[in-house]
Amino acid sequence: MIESAKEMREWSRARRAEGKKVAFVPTMGALHEGHLALLDVAKTRGDVVVMSIYVNPKQFAPGEDFDAYPRVMEGDLAAARARGATCVFAPKEMYVNASEGDVPPHETNVEVSEMGKGLCAISRPHFFRGVATVVTKLFNVVEPDVAVFGKKDYQQWRVIRRLVRDLDFDIDIVGVEIVRESDGLAMSSRNLLLTPEKRAEAAVINQSLRKAKELAETEKNVESERLVGMVTEAINSGGGVVDYVEAVHPETLKPYTGVVVSPCVMAIAAKFGQVRLLDNIEIMFGQ
Repeated sequence: MIESAKEMREWSRARRAEGKKVAFVPTMGALHEGHLALLDVAKTRGDVVVMSIYVNPKQFAPGEDFDAYPRVMEGDLAAARARGATCVFAPKEMYVNASEGDVPPHETNVEVSEMGKGLCAISRPHFFRGVATVVTKLFNVVEPDVAVFGKKDYQQWRVIRRLVRDLDFDIDIVGVEIVRESDGLAMSSRNLLLTPEKRAEAAVINQSLRKAKELAETEKNVESERLVGMVTEAINSGGGVVDYVEAVHPETLKPYTGVVVSPCVMAIAAKFGQVRLLDNIEIMFGQ
């Protein structure tokens, strides 16, 4: 385990000097099978695998669940080791703090202006600036050849792909399909915060998305608005509170309107109790 950015950079450069390809999996910890599946993919893409564990304060607004976010470092290290991570980068802090003395605080941020709008950014306008900033810093520290992200956070994956393209990072960004619980709920660290009642109710998210996908792919002239309506109704009546349900174009994340005749993504955020959950499903029309 490495905590220092300087040591992490030196370690990564030493591996590359040996002719090894560095794969990177950034996480906020509380590792579950979804994270470990990213490690599995990373091992096929690189000779050594770095996993970062850092709960990034910049993607939480005041009043959000930063303090409640699960932190289980000992268990995370054991899981990462068992699954084949070569190195865990676990910085104590990624930002210069004004409380450290007379040093000016961190003031530089990275923003993907268009891709970072809509969906999660509507209720969390700070979120993608925080994500883009910390991922840029992590890329500059780890200097990977390839980085692996889960597609549960679909907008985040697309934002990072756009960031890498626009800022000329020489990093291959790989998206990995969602890993699900036996009842279809997308694996998430936040699932640990659900009460048993809300955990059972949350299964309606994937159930409703699968029904929308089946309808769009098997019937003709199904409008995206109809799909959005049926998923919204199912979640609200199933115990959740919808933040958003949208049909969007996969590449641009712009709203998909009218009859579904080409690939689109149904994306959702909903609260069950106090826990905000994300999910999505890709509709591959005609495929």
